Amino acid sequence: MTKIYLDNAATTPIDKEVVEVMRKSMLENFGNPSSSHQFGRNAKSSVEAARKNIATHFNVTASEIIFTAGGTEADNLILQNAVTNLKVQTIITSKIEHHAVLHTLDFLKKNYQIEVIYLDVDEFGTVNLKQLETVLSSLKTKVLVSLMFVNNEIGNLLPIDKVSKICRFYNALFHSDTVQGIGHYGIDLQETPIDFIAASAHKFHGPKGVGFAYFKKGFGIQPILHGGNQEKGARSSTENVHSILGMEKALDIAIKNLEKDKNYLTDLKSYFIKQLFQLFPKIAFNGLSSNLEKSSYTILSARFPLQNDMLLFRLDLAGIAASGGSACQSGSNSGSHVLQTFLNEENASKTSARFSFSKHTTKKEIDIVLIKLKELLK
Repeated sequence: MTKIYLDNAATTPIDKEVVEVMRKSMLENFGNPSSSHQFGRNAKSSVEAARKNIATHFNVTASEIIFTAGGTEADNLILQNAVTNLKVQTIITSKIEHHAVLHTLDFLKKNYQIEVIYLDVDEFGTVNLKQLETVLSSLKTKVLVSLMFVNNEIGNLLPIDKVSKICRFYNALFHSDTVQGIGHYGIDLQETPIDFIAASAHKFHGPKGVGFAYFKKGFGIQPILHGGNQEKGARSSTENVHSILGMEKALDIAIKNLEKDKNYLTDLKSYFIKQLFQLFPKIAFNGLSSNLEKSSYTILSARFPLQNDMLLFRLDLAGIAASGGSACQSGSNSGSHVLQTFLNEENASKTSARFSFSKHTTKKEIDIVLIKLKELLK
């Protein structure tokens, strides 16, 4: 049976070059970076070289990059520091953020009595930026705006340049969960002055269990993990040396091939959309995911004109991997909190599937998926 993987927004396959870098590190660079002997110094040197290289891709300094276990920890570290260390009293966000943000805000609201304001979204999942300006103009407290760059379920792109300018004008801090964007879009943090971003290596063909948080210079960091005082005191735990080096390599490859991969996948996504319209004239697409300018070229969220609760299961039996929403909610029957936020009851009841692509996805695979969808939904 042919296996086709169209769930790259959940995780991507690791590049072979990344595996080789990690394999070599596991065999030759096994020292603890906190040890003072040459084995430890070699490991520490490798980690710091990776930090510097990663920072260069975003036009920031190495000291502004904190290695974490992934995007969720990075979001937690940033948001908890905003409240406990930077004394933020009000956080502005939306209800279509990743749960790494939403659940962290629930915790902070309960334990620190902060105010959380949720911006409206329209029927396409677009965040109301006029409302953002109105809210910011009325607040007298210290404020953080937390809005994700690329929505992981519908692919909507946030105009981060515009949001960063709004935040600067009103003297608000700006945090963006950029997990779905890094490795797919270039971000120059000098040109687009975001204060905090989060990244996860497994979204751009790196290993799972490693990522980083960016803290703009000048903000102190209080750890949420205590112990050995690693990461300059910002994050205790022995550094995941092999995965950090793997992440560095994966990001190097992604940035080097960014335009080529973007052009290839934009054409592939466009082809898929056209063919789906031919097969299902009444098909719709959630959010802005069918808009090639305003959504990520890696994500397409299709809403079929019927209800078929077994679609994803039957696709899986046919060797095709797709998602009904965020894979971070695997096993949940509660449905997508993102789609439920802006779809009406009728559209929310229809079957939606998220197809997400990588540089390894082929037109031949798309054609096979189209044939299977026609068979299952005829």
